[in-house]
Amino acid sequence: MTGAAGNGARAVRLRLRFTVGPDLDVGPGRMDLLEAVAETGSISAAARRMGMSYRRAWVLIDHMNQHAAKPLVEKAGGGRRGGGTRLTDAGRAILDHYRAMEKRAGELLAEETARLEALLNGTGEGG
Repeated sequence: MTGAAGNGARAVRLRLRFTVGPDLDVGPGRMDLLEAVAETGSISAAARRMGMSYRRAWVLIDHMNQHAAKPLVEKAGGGRRGGGTRLTDAGRAILDHYRAMEKRAGELLAEETARLEALLNGTGEGG
């Protein structure tokens, strides 16, 4: 166990989540899924990589496709095994922009994040 009763410090990390109207959330899990699809070319391989069922991955992707202005993931035809899945141009743009925002937020809030981490781990003043 870590924390006040344990001896290990816990790292604080920033995670961005955006709500887009009443029907769509864009956050680290969904962006990780898009990234895994881009890297593997397969919803089932992306799901395995993330430790989730194919059905859960498919439902998340279908939900994003239905509620974003344009689909983010599409079937890729061809190939010996009948194709796979790939990000659309819109999906790639959203993933890239989200990752850039994550990086910038981390840089902008680095001092505050370190202070919060120190306070939560009992090594900072004021806690």
